[in-house]
Parts: sequence; structure tokens; C-alpha cells
Amino acid sequence: MGFLNPGRNLGIIVVAALMILFGLAEIVTGFTHYFFGITTSAASAFTYSSALIGAFYTAAGMLILTMKKWAAVLAIVLLGADIAGRILLVATGLYPTNTLKNTLSIIAGTVIVASFAIYIWLKQRSFR
Repeated sequence: MGFLNPGRNLGIIVVAALMILFGLAEIVTGFTHYFFGITTSAASAFTYSSALIGAFYTAAGMLILTMKKWAAVLAIVLLGADIAGRILLVATGLYPTNTLKNTLSIIAGTVIVASFAIYIWLKQRSFR
């Protein structure tokens, strides 16, 4: 079964690819503490938390590629955990918001994750 078969929605494929890419970028950022001018905390708690959040994001993208309804539900749960994790990182001070760039990046990233979750929910009829 190929990625572009007639039963698979192109929008879901694009969203899944972006989720996997963004999740991997989040994992790398957790370990390098730098991404396109955005700096993060070097604390080990941030490193592992960020890597876990990125893993949730990546896993959610891989799950929706299965086109299974249960996988879409689990992907939404993982994206919800991603959002909660981002909020927790900011609330505990592990994600620095001392610059406008950092603050806008966490807001934009969280909005993107929420948008993906909403998209998956709206496309639930595409999953079997």
C-alpha cells in the first residue's frame, strides 16, 4: 500500500509529514538548545522533556499515516500531551520567555500543534 493510494487523503499525508518533521526538529532542539536563533534552557529536565514532547509529535504524525480511527484518536491525545508539555515547560521556567522571539516561537508552535489536532478531528471520517 503506497502513500498516495486513492484511499488516502493528501492533506493528511502533508500534515503527517509536517508533524514528523516538526517533532524531529523539537527533539534536536531539546538536545542542542538552539533552533533558528531561538535558545532554550540547557537544564537536563528541559532536554528530556522537550525530547519527549517531540517524540509525541513525531509519533502522532506516524500514527495518522495508518489511516486507522484508533490511531487518529491516539494522535490527538499525543498532541494534547504535547500542548500540555509546552505549557508546563513555560510555567516551570524551563522554556525561557525572556525574549520576544522565544515567546512568539512557543506561542506559534503551540498554535500549530493545536491546529494539527483540530485538522485530524475534522478529518475523522477519513479514518477507518
